[in-house]
Amino acid sequence: MSTKKRIFIAGHAGMVGSAICRQLADDPSIEIITKTRAELDLTDQAAVYAFLAEQRFDEIYLAAAKVGGIHANSSYPAEFIQQNITLQSNIIHGAHLSNVNKLLFLGSSCIYPRMAQQPMDEAQLLQGALEQTNEPYAIAKIAGIKMCEAYNRQYTRDYRSVMPTNLYGPGDNYHPENSHVIPGMINRFYQACKRNAPSIVIWGTGNPRREFLHVDDMAAASVHVMNIDSDLYSSKVSPTLSHINVGTGIDCSIRELAESIRSISGFEGQLEFDTSKPDGTPRKLLDVGLIESLGWTAKIDLRSGLESTWQSYISQVEQIEA
Repeated sequence: MSTKKRIFIAGHAGMVGSAICRQLADDPSIEIITKTRAELDLTDQAAVYAFLAEQRFDEIYLAAAKVGGIHANSSYPAEFIQQNITLQSNIIHGAHLSNVNKLLFLGSSCIYPRMAQQPMDEAQLLQGALEQTNEPYAIAKIAGIKMCEAYNRQYTRDYRSVMPTNLYGPGDNYHPENSHVIPGMINRFYQACKRNAPSIVIWGTGNPRREFLHVDDMAAASVHVMNIDSDLYSSKVSPTLSHINVGTGIDCSIRELAESIRSISGFEGQLEFDTSKPDGTPRKLLDVGLIESLGWTAKIDLRSGLESTWQSYISQVEQIEA
């Protein structure tokens, strides 16, 4: 009989899930189990319960989610709240029913109020109105946090939650409308360079400030949090405020981000800011004091992360176009 720790990565094909798979791949004591969407529909309650009951996992990383940028969140609010609440509820309750005692739920920094005090510490949760453009997604993620807390309190489970800032890196979605800010910009700069365009349009005023975390750092943080000793974890993390911020603690303006990607891409045209497009939350900077006190800090700075992401994107496009 195998003595390996059996770990299910829900959402393994996504940007974060695939990064967690890479993070764990070289550990000989771990057996990673994954299922494609065709093999297991995570919104199908009966199928999820049956799968988890049969497999009897030691740990679950819940990285599956319907995600997107401002345009996608604004255009499909019903899908964002319904699909996310459904799949995360199926997995969390299914894990409990199958006696899986350790689970990590991955959320988002959009759980915090639009006008939260900066930098945002974990206590800012539920202290004000959310950003309207992604409120349905944020509410789903808040529900996931509170569901984990409820199972911990009632059933003494060890279900932990991490809230990353804006992520980027390998496996990102570069759709021209439904992507997040960095992949969206990278795609537009590539297309502008290819056409030798005189200018490129950036959504919004360029003034909002955002914090960005490379997905490989996020994966490392996820594994770190999952493996923190229970005594240390309980001494630092409140059972009724159990989520942990994951970020760099450093932000930049959207204009500064665009200038960096322009420099990396070699684009020589002008930047034009379309102020008719929404800016979203004025500033989103996480207080990362808690996770640092638990022994983890980000390793990949934004410039080097953007450079490697640009090169990865170019290689991907060249393979498609070849």
